[in-house]
Amino acid sequence: MRFLKSTRPAAAAVALIAAGIPKDLDITNSTSIQSVAKTIAAGTMSYYPGNAQEFKDLPKPYYWWEAGAMVGAMVDYSHYTGDKSYDPTLATALLAQVGPNFDFMVPAHRGDEGNDDQAFWGFAVMSAAEMNLPQPNAGVPAWLDLGANIWNSLHSRWNVSACGGGLLWQIFPDNPNGLDYRNSVSNGGLFQLSARLARATGNQTYIDWANKVWDWTVAIGLIDAHYNVFDGASSSDNCTKTNPVSFSYSTGIYLYGAAVMANATGDAKWAERAAGLVEGSRSFFSPFENATNIMYEHACEHVDICNTDMRSFKGYLSRFMYKSAVLVPSLAPAIDELLHTSAKGAAKACSGGPDGTTCGEKWYVGGFDGKVGLGEEMCALETIQGLLAESATPPFKGQDIKVVRTFAS
Repeated sequence: MRFLKSTRPAAAAVALIAAGIPKDLDITNSTSIQSVAKTIAAGTMSYYPGNAQEFKDLPKPYYWWEAGAMVGAMVDYSHYTGDKSYDPTLATALLAQVGPNFDFMVPAHRGDEGNDDQAFWGFAVMSAAEMNLPQPNAGVPAWLDLGANIWNSLHSRWNVSACGGGLLWQIFPDNPNGLDYRNSVSNGGLFQLSARLARATGNQTYIDWANKVWDWTVAIGLIDAHYNVFDGASSSDNCTKTNPVSFSYSTGIYLYGAAVMANATGDAKWAERAAGLVEGSRSFFSPFENATNIMYEHACEHVDICNTDMRSFKGYLSRFMYKSAVLVPSLAPAIDELLHTSAKGAAKACSGGPDGTTCGEKWYVGGFDGKVGLGEEMCALETIQGLLAESATPPFKGQDIKVVRTFAS
């Protein structure tokens, strides 16, 4: 499904679009998609206590990284729908977390910031750069420079003490849970940021590192011959045994990195790898014979053990699948096949609460399942707003990335 760009209302007109009832979603109509996305975006932001003047951490049980994930989802919302009303709040949140060295190493979150957490803020910062989100503070580097700083911080921790390299899950010795573990999300984060910076800047160093991280990931078996992406491996046995658990967002992170590399380099191997990851992602769809092509988190959703983090993972797979289809159009048919049905299921799941628009977790039950939270809202938002990705302006690169100081009125 592709919409003509002329069907997207101007940003000033978006505010006039009424918020839509998700269960009434028409995935063939861009106005319906925008209105439903507007409703779910409001549900998403209802969990955030900050505003355009002040950043505030998400309330418990949400960790700092999910705030970065939320900002990334909402930057996409702004870009896909043209609704710029949240932009000042998003910019304030990003600028408040830059840290003393402008690399999103935040002293207040030393106790819970791992390499994967920093990477998720990096994804949001790169989206801000690639979509020219206004950056009003001239005393802070531009979004793209902040993205490069995050990359420098991550890649400086490439650890060759075991396993031939890789990033550990955790950063600080006083947070030992994960200092022995080399996880796919941290390394996938470095891979994707390398790819996106390569495309944005043309710098060969980033291309070299994208190749290096991919090759390392395959060599230790975190990506197998069928493009399944596994959770991690331990330094204690030199990464000779992989943890066979897999989560949807790990596949999404590597998929978009591969798609960006295909777009940036024109090398057919990256398009082939991206296509392989799309096929590998099918394990996260069709939980039952009567729920074909509906996304679910297979490690936990069937048995009701998804924790707070896991309940947001599907959204990131959706985000990165849609973006991959934009940069590598040959992926679009397979991705549309999976995500169009998932979007319908997600919309039906957003039928709870007193207003009938609160989102649930399980999209294959044909309605609202009673599970609520920020993760449920973000998953539905990303899967529905992404229907507009192919008709939106592709991510900017090179000289098209601008430093914009003022917000749309």
